Amino acid sequence: MLAVIRLIILGVFIVFAGVFGSLFCLFRPFHRNNTALFAHLFGRMHRILGVKLEIRVPEQVQNGGPFVYVANHQNTYDIFTMSRSLLPGTVTIGKKSLKWIPFFGQLYWLAGNILIDRKNSSRAYGTIGTAVGAIKEKNLSIWMFPEGTRSYGKGLLPFKTGAFHTALQAKVPLIPVCMSTTTKKIKLNRWNNGTVILEMLPPVDTKHYGRDGIRQLMADVYAQMNEKIAQLDHEVAALANDSNQGEGARSA
Repeated sequence: MLAVIRLIILGVFIVFAGVFGSLFCLFRPFHRNNTALFAHLFGRMHRILGVKLEIRVPEQVQNGGPFVYVANHQNTYDIFTMSRSLLPGTVTIGKKSLKWIPFFGQLYWLAGNILIDRKNSSRAYGTIGTAVGAIKEKNLSIWMFPEGTRSYGKGLLPFKTGAFHTALQAKVPLIPVCMSTTTKKIKLNRWNNGTVILEMLPPVDTKHYGRDGIRQLMADVYAQMNEKIAQLDHEVAALANDSNQGEGARSA
């Protein structure tokens, strides 16, 4: 029953946010802060999922930019958790097909996010140029999922090159964004789904790599993120264990 109530609340929220958000964006279409504004609104719905969200952002990230953010992409819950961390002046890159999702898709497009046609390799490559232009000409940061798809609990998947080409061509730092595992950890019929931790790592200076060093850059960032996600999962497990012990002590 709890799962049904949660799904109804989230469904109604998406419809209202899509309709009224799109109307709002019509008055300032593609504004640099639209995406962060509505990402934070969606991110507040983590409470409906029964999740406590902890976000850690280094000072040099809060006060710097533009950047290319690279984040691990797990499942649909990301829109209600990870989105809470987007900083102003950031847009995301998503599939062109998102534009046609009722209510949400129109908001996603009008908010100013960059749409990519993955089925057309030449257009997909052109999107890198669009992203680089947004960074250089509009001083925007770009948020990307280098795995290219959701991992669904399979761990950090191999990276595609697009985000790294973008950072190298725009000559901006990369920000690895790591979130603890949520797949099979969030259960809609369970009231308390524990803590989810999201941590942005310090900027990775891409100037030291150059265009010929893209594979090394990818390998270094992958290693950093893989290690950090494992650390976050361990921390979340320890918090859950402490919570269970505390409940057991109170019951006794």
